[in-house]
Amino acid sequence: MAYDRDNIFAKILRDEIPSDRVYEDGEFVAFRDIAPSAPVHLIVIPRAEPPTSPAELTDADVGLAGRLVVTASKIAAQQGLAGSGYRLVLNCGEHAGQTVRHLHLHILGGGPLGPVA
Repeated sequence: MAYDRDNIFAKILRDEIPSDRVYEDGEFVAFRDIAPSAPVHLIVIPRAEPPTSPAELTDADVGLAGRLVVTASKIAAQQGLAGSGYRLVLNCGEHAGQTVRHLHLHILGGGPLGPVA
């Protein structure tokens, strides 16, 4: 599927929609989810035009995907989640709950999350 340059994350990156940013570097931006699923719920997005979902990642994206996970872990530690634990989530497609077609990762923590599977 073609990338939509008007998706909500692209608009956040262009500052057309406000966000409560907690982290920024040259490659990624992290902000608080407006409808949190946990006491701490952050979203990490690439600044560049990324694949639209994990299913579109290719071998050429290994570096991006690895840096996304490493950056998310660093942000979780900065948010005080490393000691008690946190969850990193990549949703892929409608049935998994992906609502924005812009590769992104959720950081969930701040309290017991319960089992996933």
